[in-house]
Amino acid sequence: MAERFEGKVVLIIGAATGIGKAAALAFAKEGAKLVLSAHRTPPDVVDEINAAGGVASAVKMDVGDEESVKNAIAQVVERHGRLDVALNNAGSLPVTKPLAEFTAEEFNHTLRVDLIGTFLAMKYEIQQMLLNGGGSIINTGSVVSVVADPGMAPYVAAKHGVLGLTRGAALEYAEQGIRVNCLSPGLVETPMTARWLADPAFRAIVTGQNAVHRTGRPEEIAGMILYLASDDASFTTGGVYLVDGGQTAH
Repeated sequence: MAERFEGKVVLIIGAATGIGKAAALAFAKEGAKLVLSAHRTPPDVVDEINAAGGVASAVKMDVGDEESVKNAIAQVVERHGRLDVALNNAGSLPVTKPLAEFTAEEFNHTLRVDLIGTFLAMKYEIQQMLLNGGGSIINTGSVVSVVADPGMAPYVAAKHGVLGLTRGAALEYAEQGIRVNCLSPGLVETPMTARWLADPAFRAIVTGQNAVHRTGRPEEIAGMILYLASDDASFTTGGVYLVDGGQTAH
């Protein structure tokens, strides 16, 4: 098991904190060669992995800018010669308010990061994986890929779109050996969600929706990511994998 990803090249987009960082550490323990992206500064986890004897490097990427995405993925292949696994994990949470109170600019920003960014990443990841003869793509959706919560219509729309992109691509590229799946976590305690969870009333509502009555931890999501990326999931494509503490079991 420790060598499950030995020799595999893994790109994680949105690796600075939270789920992306936890996944990077988990992949590194199993032998992957990692390229980790962030919008601004290189993720601190790069140094952490290399200090522990792993292989990791950083690449700068603005997921909403096509040239930036194209160039970053090209750098992955220049460094390692191939791309085997991609985790598309960049995300942006809007403020919570009723739909009619969102501006078009706020709506477009959420779509740019969460949906358009996923499309652009998949476009160039797939092009490289076709040259390999296959690969695995995991798109980070959300429980709101399949249900909805009030006050976050742009995010719900974007994450529904991520699931649609996942399923469409899975059908188009299965015969070429590319598997595409949608990871859909419940609310996980990360720096990105800290603003929401700082509100005691909001926290109580969210934790009251699931069976375990708490938020998730990034490490609890990483195991599903590694499964979907691995050969153990060779018959797994086009799926949505909920890791939500039972929220959607109601």
